[in-house]
Amino acid sequence: MKHRIPHGSGAKGPDELRQQIEHTRHQLGDTVAQLVGKADVKERARVRAADLMDKAGAMTVQLRASAAHAGHDMQGRAAKAGHAMQGRAARAGHTVQGRAAQAGHAVQGRAAQMGHAVQQRAEHAGHSVEGSVPQPLRGTVRAGMRHPGPVLAVGVLAAAAVAAGIAWRRQHH
Repeated sequence: MKHRIPHGSGAKGPDELRQQIEHTRHQLGDTVAQLVGKADVKERARVRAADLMDKAGAMTVQLRASAAHAGHDMQGRAAKAGHAMQGRAARAGHTVQGRAAQAGHAVQGRAAQMGHAVQQRAEHAGHSVEGSVPQPLRGTVRAGMRHPGPVLAVGVLAAAAVAAGIAWRRQHH
């Protein structure tokens, strides 16, 4: 920045001359300061290093934010996949449970049919026995048919006694 005073336009008085000199001193001081700043390599290197540190810090923050965002995305995807697997497992469990219930009902139905068949055969056998039992014992047989529990218990005890007697005879003979 050069300020030249045109030729032939000198100061019009001592005050104006002082102002021109003061103005020139300031310009010269600014120019010297700029030159010193450019010549101070150490300070320029420190300023450049500070700028680079700031940029590196900003880049670190940006990279961390990107990594956190990617982590959240992966966490979301993993949660979604987990929920999908949980749903599939629940559906498979319900299917297995339904099939087991169907099989249980089928077995229960067959057992009921077999129970009814055995009951009918026992009733038929009871009627046959009732017909062949002498008249004074028929009331007892009818009571046994109406309440088969005690009769079955007595029958089991009688069968056990017969089996014990046979075993005793075999051991002593």
